[in-house]
Amino acid sequence: MQLAMSESEALAHCLASKVGVSAIEALPEGGVRLVCNSVDGAELIRRKFKRKIIGIERARARHRPAQPLW
Repeated sequence: MQLAMSESEALAHCLASKVGVSAIEALPEGGVRLVCNSVDGAELIRRKFKRKIIGIERARARHRPAQPLW
């Protein structure tokens, strides 16, 4: 899910709610993409931060180089 908050803020809320985080990354346009370890954890975060969920899918930062490394 994509949330309108900082990485540290999202991690702090997940830690307080005892929700495991599989991956988190900053979005170029602001906000974070959060992947929880479990479906139950993701549902808890969705309910808790209903207003912070970004409604439209934002572009993610590119992880791989444009050209091969070799």
